[in-house]
Amino acid sequence: MLLIDRYIARQYLINIVVLLVLLGGFVVVVDASLNLSRNITLAGEELARSGEVDPGALRKFLAAGLFILDLWWPRLLQLFNYLNGLVLITAMGFTFAQLVRSREVVATLAGGISLLRLLRPILVIAGIMLMVQVINQELIVPRIAPLILRSNTEVAKRDLAGFPVVLVPDTQGRLWSAAKFDPPSVKIGSANAGAGTLTGTLTGVQVWQRDGAGVATARLSAAAATYLPERGAWRLSGVSISGLEVTAGQTMPAAAVGREPAFAGLTGTGRERTLTTDLDPTSLLADRYKAFAHVLSWSQLLTAANSPTVKPELRESFTRLAWGRGALLVCTVLSLLVCAPFFLTREPKNMVIQSLKCAPVAIGSVIGAVIGTAAEVPGLPPEISVLLPVMALVPMAIASITSVRT
Repeated sequence: MLLIDRYIARQYLINIVVLLVLLGGFVVVVDASLNLSRNITLAGEELARSGEVDPGALRKFLAAGLFILDLWWPRLLQLFNYLNGLVLITAMGFTFAQLVRSREVVATLAGGISLLRLLRPILVIAGIMLMVQVINQELIVPRIAPLILRSNTEVAKRDLAGFPVVLVPDTQGRLWSAAKFDPPSVKIGSANAGAGTLTGTLTGVQVWQRDGAGVATARLSAAAATYLPERGAWRLSGVSISGLEVTAGQTMPAAAVGREPAFAGLTGTGRERTLTTDLDPTSLLADRYKAFAHVLSWSQLLTAANSPTVKPELRESFTRLAWGRGALLVCTVLSLLVCAPFFLTREPKNMVIQSLKCAPVAIGSVIGAVIGTAAEVPGLPPEISVLLPVMALVPMAIASITSVRT
């Protein structure tokens, strides 16, 4: 690598780091300022639970600072994935503006180096940063998903908060309800934290079996249920089953008959049973946390999309999000090529004016790529529709690069 390559790469990398630190710090400071009183109150409550009777104001303030740090370090990793593309373009503008202002571009041209040749270290560093984004998005963020999904009042939690399950169907036609679904195995550092299949526990379970017309024929009640991923079934405890009959348009318990009504997929006897179903914890989480999809890895998204219990609109959304990630990476590189000619000039120009000209193009290409990969296109499968922004940016990138006078 030539000296000029190392020089440009170093400047570009410094600009990237500075921009990421400034943008991340700005977001954290704004959120901390808006929620400072709440964080101090939560810190006081947490200190009281730990045994401190009357913690001082300074102690509460320092504890609140630790709470903010604990809340935001995982969020900053996810924020990096969102900001990386725009930061790469902005840092390129700053880098070339510095080269033009110090007349170093003129010197390279005098030395026989073309303007397009100056793009090589930019593309190399951009490729490295995009690889870091892929590693972060696919390996790191899925393992800290419970920390990212916490609200400002859930700082001390290390797993996903429980939630009720309300009439969720499986492919066998049954309806599932539960007072609470708790995925305790989704913890930081656990073996299943980054796995495609999760475990979990249901409490206060109600399962209604229905006939072909959708009428409930039997109801299963259980005190608790634990998912067994190796069997694709829920292990139920405290089981009771009653038949149902329809009277005047209402479903109610049928009169007691000599034997227990049959319940499809149920094995075992007594109060401890096993119920086989394709309604797994991944499907429950996908239906509950639609935003949860953004912290899943590519393989987890496709696993959730291929689950037969996921709603069709969610299946298409997960598939589009998974394939759209690759399209966004390509769009980022194409956006760099589209914006580069604004700063690659043979003679010195006012870089402020050039930046103002480039800003709408850069923002439009990045935001357009995000919207284009996320938008539903009638008649096209998600795997194809996410490529539309790429198809739009390719001719723009070719036209921009060939317009550089060097």
